Amino acid sequence: MQVLQRVGYYMGGFAVGLVLLAFFLKGSDTEIPSCDYMPNARVLKTIRNKGYEISPELQRLMAETAVDTIQLNRLFREGTVDFDKSQQQLKPCGIYYIKSPESESKPIHTEVSICEYEDKVTIKSIQMD
Repeated sequence: MQVLQRVGYYMGGFAVGLVLLAFFLKGSDTEIPSCDYMPNARVLKTIRNKGYEISPELQRLMAETAVDTIQLNRLFREGTVDFDKSQQQLKPCGIYYIKSPESESKPIHTEVSICEYEDKVTIKSIQMD
């Protein structure tokens, strides 16, 4: 068997393996591992993985300002954390200020409290600009 045939068989098997891997990962509810090593990405991923709670007062404020959970989910996916305003070293819960992407028509700024030992993230305030 020539070298070119061996490379062809290898590439064919590798391609079939990638297709099967993509099929199995797409069918499961696991999040595909990503390179979230930067602080901004790590904070947003923590919020997405833990989930968040919205208090009744904050729900009223959201109804008044026409902010919905779709915008909040987008904020927690694409937003940027303002570490200058954030107080991440507070114990037991760090406070993070998250800004919506610049491309959004109605910018949102959110104050989020992340506690190390709690299952949920608490949203403290929402501000519209």
